[in-house]
Amino acid sequence: MIARLDGAFEELARAHRKALVAFLCMGDPSIDESVDLCVAAAEAGADVLELGVPFSDPTADGPAIARAAERAIRAGATLDRVLDAAARVRARVATPTVLFTYYNPILVAGEARVVARAVEAGVDALLVVDLPPEEAGPMRAAAAAAGISVVALVTPTSDAARVDAIAVASRAPRGGPRGFAYYVSVAGVTGGSTSGLEAACARAPEIRARMARPVVIGFGIDGAASARAAAGPPGAGPDGIVVGTALVRRVERGATPEDRASGVRGLVAELRAALDAP
Repeated sequence: MIARLDGAFEELARAHRKALVAFLCMGDPSIDESVDLCVAAAEAGADVLELGVPFSDPTADGPAIARAAERAIRAGATLDRVLDAAARVRARVATPTVLFTYYNPILVAGEARVVARAVEAGVDALLVVDLPPEEAGPMRAAAAAAGISVVALVTPTSDAARVDAIAVASRAPRGGPRGFAYYVSVAGVTGGSTSGLEAACARAPEIRARMARPVVIGFGIDGAASARAAAGPPGAGPDGIVVGTALVRRVERGATPEDRASGVRGLVAELRAALDAP
């Protein structure tokens, strides 16, 4: 049986379409509304949902996501509550989900427990942004045995030798799901410059060949133009894009649940149309 996330990428490749991965900070403005916003994103055209666990020291995230994490923590969001929310999202949509988190909450809860809970919640992959691949072996093995993958991260400062090392260190055990690689387009935090998108797009095929799995590009994508720049034309560039800060800002600006859902739906639809344009 093909894992849900791997199957989604294979289906998109057959249709010559790029994946749209939508990140939302769970718990902003509340856990209940986060579930509704995830469903809104999926219904508007997101192919993968990235469920962000709020963390007090989000070193890879820019100001917008840091503010969202602060609001979510104040509203009572925790790793366990995000996993509960992931199960509620899974009950409403079939879209693959990725649990995005820093390692500290996993360390506190225990790797085996988090993997088990993620599987129960219908999560398809883990993305632990500050866990080096060389140190993720036990968690990767536990995840693969449970049928979920661990996303590998590559940056512009990762030369060919480092990419090869990441590929070896992050390879799933035999029979485990492949998942995807996340190529960070800039040497910085989320929500910053778009200047690296075209270079990232051009380098994505090399990363895909070295990693032997689909590649998505994230950081700096905030609308149709930057989505097209990052994704490139069909048959070239990466296998998809990730959009987070722009969605988080739509949530932040919304005055009511209806405003926030409308903002998320509108941006996802805009991005989906940009990716599908001839």
